[in-house]
Amino acid sequence: MTTVTEVADGVHLVHHSLVNWVLLTDGGAVTVIDTGYPGLHDEVVASIRQVGHEPADVAAILITHAHIDHTGGAERLSAVTGAPVLVHPLELAHARGEEHHALTPVGLAANLWRPRVLPWTLAALRVGVAQTQGVADAQAFPSAGALDVPGHPVPVLTPGHTPGHTVYHLPEHGVVITGDALVTGHPASSVTGPQLLPRMFDHDRAGTVKALETIGALDASIVLPGHGPAHHGPVREATELSAARA
Repeated sequence: MTTVTEVADGVHLVHHSLVNWVLLTDGGAVTVIDTGYPGLHDEVVASIRQVGHEPADVAAILITHAHIDHTGGAERLSAVTGAPVLVHPLELAHARGEEHHALTPVGLAANLWRPRVLPWTLAALRVGVAQTQGVADAQAFPSAGALDVPGHPVPVLTPGHTPGHTVYHLPEHGVVITGDALVTGHPASSVTGPQLLPRMFDHDRAGTVKALETIGALDASIVLPGHGPAHHGPVREATELSAARA
């Protein structure tokens, strides 16, 4: 089940118990930021319709990072809508499946003893976590600065969780879309509120902690994470709490 919440004018957080995505609406066009697991394609399309648009209105698909729970529906959604899939240049090889920076089956097996990990694994398997295909036609951002797509998000590189992990800043709304660089919950975590994902998910844990400084310097008071509910409050406070919990 998904819920769609408009947190600012034209900025919609779509929250699913396993993962989130964001819709930016601008006139008759839509930007989709992240696309959930492969098995959530119908939910992504339904959320687009829930905010008053059709798949044909999607002008761009942006990706925070190329883990399967954020790119799983990207290639199919691109085929349906004709919209390009855009990522940071440092995440491009990962997005295309040419590199691998995700939790491996061996790494997962080593963590199955942890509380909550097995139930999360079983739920994620049902929506396609085991699929590993990349997005063959993924493209790098065409320019620096605000993107010329609906909502005009500003990509900000936050390497650590993956080498090219990117958050998207909406300065006019005081919103930052943080992907997995900062979350507010996860089925494999017992913590609620601002936090980092469990260590097993990070490619570079030290880099993930360091990236919190970059996020904390942004002018924002609404955090839309890749997992968990929206967080309202100064982003610096959210990053400081996340670092203290790391």
